[in-house]
Amino acid sequence: MAIEAPVSKFTKTNLKIYIAACAAAAVIFAYDGYLSKYKWSGRYSFYKEQVLDNDGRPTQTMNFNRKSPPFFIGAAILFAVYLFVIKNNKLIADENGLVFSNKTKIPYDSIQKINKTYFEKKGFFVITYKDEHGNQVNRKITERKYDNLPAILDHLVTKIS
Repeated sequence: MAIEAPVSKFTKTNLKIYIAACAAAAVIFAYDGYLSKYKWSGRYSFYKEQVLDNDGRPTQTMNFNRKSPPFFIGAAILFAVYLFVIKNNKLIADENGLVFSNKTKIPYDSIQKINKTYFEKKGFFVITYKDEHGNQVNRKITERKYDNLPAILDHLVTKIS
């Protein structure tokens, strides 16, 4: 029986917060940069201070407010694409080994040790294994990246011992 650990809600929630923050920053800076010149905007005093009181030339603050929104929108799009890419990733402990999203497979017989010293307090454990080239590799698996790790760890311990 395979045990699955999907991408954590912590990671997904953080990415959603980053997307919202970037979108909000883009809207706020675009509003100040482009709509503050109208008296109905409620930010006319900002426009007056940044442009009109400066002999009609925009200050660095106003230039930033005008040029930054596309970058914030781009960052929000990148975070959204990353969220879309990782949303179905899983860590699977099947009968043969650990499978990281059907890409990396670590057979149980190559795992040399499991360090679960910090699992209870900090939420991660480290597995040491030999890769296909014979190199010793340490891989940190954390609760911030995957949910359902206690079940995976218990399954790993029973398979290794």
